[in-house]
Amino acid sequence: MNGNELLKKLRKVARQRGEHLEFIKKHGKGSHGTICLGERCTTMKDRKKEIGKGLLNAMLEQLGVDKDEL
Repeated sequence: MNGNELLKKLRKVARQRGEHLEFIKKHGKGSHGTICLGERCTTMKDRKKEIGKGLLNAMLEQLGVDKDEL
């Protein structure tokens, strides 16, 4: 899964939960940015590149999203 695919799936989760999802490009170095889902935030690397399983699990944990919700 790449960053754009993750954002698309997180938008669905946010809609189901009634929470606000925001991607802030300026909050990160280079191609990195910040994803905020409700009150929780995490950093995401380049949206066009693949996200490894370990990093994906860590990001979902930081956002409070269960992998089954995706």
